[in-house]
Amino acid sequence: MKWLEHQRIRHILRHHPIPLEYWEAVIKGSDLFHRLTSVERAHLRELATLFIRRKSFSAVQGFELTTEKVVMIAAQACLPILKLGLDYYNDWVEMVIYPAGFRVTREQRRESGVVEEAAQALSGEAWLQGPVILAWDEIEADLAHPHSGRNVVIHELAHKIDMLNGAANGLPPLHADMSQQHWSTAFSHAFDNLNQSLEKHHHPAINPYAATNPAEFFAVVSEYFFSDPKTLQRHYPAVYEQLTTFYRQDPLE
Repeated sequence: MKWLEHQRIRHILRHHPIPLEYWEAVIKGSDLFHRLTSVERAHLRELATLFIRRKSFSAVQGFELTTEKVVMIAAQACLPILKLGLDYYNDWVEMVIYPAGFRVTREQRRESGVVEEAAQALSGEAWLQGPVILAWDEIEADLAHPHSGRNVVIHELAHKIDMLNGAANGLPPLHADMSQQHWSTAFSHAFDNLNQSLEKHHHPAINPYAATNPAEFFAVVSEYFFSDPKTLQRHYPAVYEQLTTFYRQDPLE
């Protein structure tokens, strides 16, 4: 079976590669990929090619999803798994693209115990064993300004990686050579530090949305790791070190 899968992958890469003109436009059009070597870019193209074949892309609200746009999404989606492999995205299939931010209505329980419906504006969402939902205008903005520390594709895909061992909680399945204690210490100290800064009304070093909960903290610092690694390493070096070991990449190298 492994031989058949290997042959299938070789067939896809040989006969259905991402068109070079689309790929070059994405890679050269954003600083997000400039740190990659030529070998890493070639490998990223292979991963993105397979990602597109394995996932189902659908657009809603009249949005036109072209090949170029799919390639832009796939390139960003595969950056976190460049050294991990596509198996990290095995438990889901669908990607849903909105033209812009979308609103969802969910039930929320107040401290009094009363359950109310609340509307929320989102630019992305990842469901446990379900789809990844993204807003195109946010994707475009992130590629145009990759050093802002924001990337909705990486954010939502980090949630998917986090969900490999259950509901997102900021602790993805670590490699055998990693210490859960070291991870938890680095992340809990940084999370507490961020919340203390916000409580004192200080300007936070990273997006304050990271203080929502440990799952959002992991997703946000993953955004910074790839799009603004200098800021993350300067303010949260222990977290940065853990992410270099987990993603097996070092953007500042």
